[in-house]
Amino acid sequence: MRSKTPVLETAILGLLKESPLHGYELRKRLNLMLGSFRVLSYGSLYPALKSLVARGLISGTEQSAAQSTLAPALSGKRARIVYELTAEGKEHLQSVLASSGPAAWEDESFDVRFAFFAQTDAETRIRILEGRRTRLTERLEAVRESAARTRERLDEYTLELQRHGLEQVEREVRWLDGLITTERDRSFGHSRSTTRARSSSTPHPAETSEQEPDGARRPEDPGTSNTKERG
Repeated sequence: MRSKTPVLETAILGLLKESPLHGYELRKRLNLMLGSFRVLSYGSLYPALKSLVARGLISGTEQSAAQSTLAPALSGKRARIVYELTAEGKEHLQSVLASSGPAAWEDESFDVRFAFFAQTDAETRIRILEGRRTRLTERLEAVRESAARTRERLDEYTLELQRHGLEQVEREVRWLDGLITTERDRSFGHSRSTTRARSSSTPHPAETSEQEPDGARRPEDPGTSNTKERG
């Protein structure tokens, strides 16, 4: 669990940024995020919560069942601890979500990082998606080479399992390609609209020169002036 602790902590901080939660509701939401194949136990959750509290990243407040509006079904006399993100926790979460190193696109952490893409800036999102695609492409090439070398020595069921694994990786690579294209188009569209907004707000030199200060008189036409004198 040691290697999974940072990922779990990021997930906890990200969920608590949305709203305060007690342990039961937090565990339910974490299981939804991590998926049914990585069910989280209380034995993993509470040590992580204790560590985050000790480091000042979250705070825990006892709340009776009568006070709690988070889980009405869990009525009882026993007080429950509601966890909340602190200012230090918000800063720490922001720095984690701004990082885009190899750890961000590994199998254990990518799902959690992707779940909080709404809180992540566009450049970081693209770097993580590209890193994940590169990692899977490398894995795909290695598996294909291995399959080519061992095909004759494997039975039909092992070959089918190998084929299934290849299809899963290929499907995720196509999914990542689509996400990267969407992110780049969105970023390009945003930068173009920003450029247009800036250019439209800047007065054109010709327009500026035609404008006259308030109270300024236009010079009279020489022909008009002479007519008035003759009259």
